Order: sequence, then structure tokens, then C-alpha cells
Amino acid sequence: MAARQSAPVIGALCTDSDKDYEAQARENSSIHHFDVIVGYRYQSSSRHFVGTVEQVQRELLRNQVENDYHLFDVAINYPLNARWSLTGSMPILVATRHQGSGLFHVHGIGDSTIGTRAWLFRGSSETGGNVSFGVSLKIPTGKDNSQDFAFINGQRVVITSDQSIQAGDGGWGFALETSGYQRTYFRSMLYYSGSYLFNFKGTSGVPTFRRAPGEQVMSVADQYLYRGGISHAIPAVKGLAVTFGGRMEGVPVRNAFGSSLGFRRPGYGISLDPGFMYSRGRNTWSCNVPFAVERNRRRSVADIANHTHGDAAFADYSLTMSYSRHF
Repeated sequence: MAARQSAPVIGALCTDSDKDYEAQARENSSIHHFDVIVGYRYQSSSRHFVGTVEQVQRELLRNQVENDYHLFDVAINYPLNARWSLTGSMPILVATRHQGSGLFHVHGIGDSTIGTRAWLFRGSSETGGNVSFGVSLKIPTGKDNSQDFAFINGQRVVITSDQSIQAGDGGWGFALETSGYQRTYFRSMLYYSGSYLFNFKGTSGVPTFRRAPGEQVMSVADQYLYRGGISHAIPAVKGLAVTFGGRMEGVPVRNAFGSSLGFRRPGYGISLDPGFMYSRGRNTWSCNVPFAVERNRRRSVADIANHTHGDAAFADYSLTMSYSRHF
């Protein structure tokens, strides 16, 4: 995943008064206190697109590919003071891929990150809002060449699992993040978050067993995730807020730095993003169910060179949940 919602914004969205937020901010900046966040994401991708056009014949011919994807994420946020904090994240992936040649299973630790985040303003009691910026280093701790059995020409062979379910991408990188919120009227709040992952390495060297020129090895692609919307506190239930917004995530055709060669499936998905958050004491829960309204599989560098346009499978919806505990 390109990015994950930051704990400070989740906590801010669940408070319904500046007094509550200021008390939380003072406690979060106390020495030797920290937050642990456990996240979960599920999605099943089986609807194929070329550009924005769905390839319905894949389902009619029963040759569609389906990925089932479970991502667990454990993160720590350690405040140094009221504005600065250190962050760390370790994802754990459990995924399967159903395709004509076999059923592939991948499980293991993904690529970890360590970094820092800072709030632009010291407090929010006067303006009712704040903005944060962060930078993190992506460490290639995830395996990028997992293999499984498949049947080819009637023989059972071992081949590399598809790029879409590999736990890691095989390269070092860094991510720039930003998030913010602003209180408005009627117990409501505007919020946003965004992250872009930059990769330095063009290709990982892991074979794809594809025959098209330029697609023989896997690409190490940039990724991005943007979210924004409105949160509304429910007066009848202290600490409960419902949210609604939009979400866009994807893989660009070309990396911002270095090579963009190798096999990748560039494209993006745009979703409506309803959900809720609940905060009680030092605990915060959140749940969102973004459902797709636009899916676009764009042409890769190899596609452009070969005058082709590959497809990709997208999900109709995903389920994202998180639990945050302040210690």
C-alpha cells in the first residue's frame, strides 16, 4: 500500500471540541508516551479493465484472474514534543491469486518504513485546524520473489508469483506525506491526507516469465494515495464521528526518479469513502468501506513501446479498519 492514514488525524476527527483536542495533544506529547496502531485492509480484485473499459468477456469466458488480499499493518508513533514525532510501520501480507495456471499463495512481512512527522502549528485552539508533513524511508524487508506451484502444459512446475501479490518490491525508497483537518460548522470537520512513495530502483531483476519485450523482469514502481472529505461528530454518542469523502490510489506510468522500465500495471482507482470513527479514553477505532466509481488501467512504458495496452483486475470495494491505543 502506498500510504496509511496517520494516527494524529484519526484522533483529531473523533474529538468534538477544541478543549478535548488540546487535552489529547498535551497527553500525546508527554515524555515516554507513544501510540500503537494496528490496521487491516481486505480487497478482492477480479474485474478486468483496459483503460476505463471493463473487459466483461473475461467473466463470460471464465478466464478472469482474482486476487484476494489481506494486509495487516503495525505502526508506532512516538511523540518527541507537541509537534514532532517518530514513526515506524511494518506490514504483513496474506494473499492468494487464482489464475489459469494455478493457485498462488504469498504470506510474509512487507516493506517496512521509519520516519518523522511534524505538525505545522503548535496548537489548534485558535484556528480549529492543523497541517502535518512527514517523510519516511522505505526499507525492502519484504520478499519480492515468492514462488508457488503451477501447471503448465500439464506439468507441475515452480514459478514466480505475480507482481501484484509480492510482499515487497525489492527496492529502497522514501515517502512524502501530508495530512490536515479544519473545524467547520455544526460539529463537522474537513480533512485530507496524501502520500507519494518514490522508488530509486528501476527494476528488481525478478523474472516475470512474460514474452513481450521489456516485460521480462518486474518494475519497482512509485505509488500514491490521496484522501479527503468531511467528518461529523454525533452529539448523542460522545467520541463517535461519521465520515464521507473520496479516495484515489494508484501506480504512475513513470517513476519520478530513475528508470521506469520492466513490467508494471500502471493505473488508478477512484472511490467514494464512507466510514466512521469512535474514540473512548486512550482507544480509537475506525472503519471505512471505499467503493470504486472509476478504474483506469493505463499503458505502461513497455505497452507504449510495443503498441499494446495490457489489462489489470480491480476491486469493487475494499474494507479498511484500524485500532489505535495510546500508552
